[in-house]
Amino acid sequence: MIRINLLAADRDRVRRKPAGLPLAQKVTIACSLVLVATALGMGWWWWSLSQRSAQVDANLAAATRETARLKTLITEVETFDKQKKQLTERVSLIEQLRKGQGGPVRLIDEISRAMPEMLWLTELKQATSGELTIQGKCASLTSLSDFVANLERSGYFKPPVEILDSQVESGAAGAAELIKFSVKAQFALPGAAPDAVPAMAKR
Repeated sequence: MIRINLLAADRDRVRRKPAGLPLAQKVTIACSLVLVATALGMGWWWWSLSQRSAQVDANLAAATRETARLKTLITEVETFDKQKKQLTERVSLIEQLRKGQGGPVRLIDEISRAMPEMLWLTELKQATSGELTIQGKCASLTSLSDFVANLERSGYFKPPVEILDSQVESGAAGAAELIKFSVKAQFALPGAAPDAVPAMAKR
């Protein structure tokens, strides 16, 4: 009689079952790993973008502050340039006025130096061309000649200095006779341009 142990065969069948996870579980685990890796990658990418965005914002803020500072400096420089230009114009105007005032003063001074004794002036006119007409009186023709010669020697009057007129004036009885004269001269500062003639008011 042959006996077959069915229980042992069942045990062997159970032992022979392949080890490992089912295919569905493997796919699930693989998909889960892919999702986790993707999530980690997205998280790192998002963090990297946040860091870059923060850096760009910081740079933008710094550039904005620098722009505002430069605008302030530009405004200050423009204000300084305007003030400098105004000061330069004022200094130039003052210098021109000073030179212009020196001419008439020198004119009067040279005429005064050229006047000999017993000669005085009654009128001094200047035309727009700078030509002077000097009128006065003297006690003798010698005084008049000395006056003209002194003007020419001064270096401030272009020669020749012309005597336009000279007439003897009769005075009161017993009084000395006087000579009324008129002289034409052209005043010019040494080294000045030909048209640089100082303006003189009628005296």
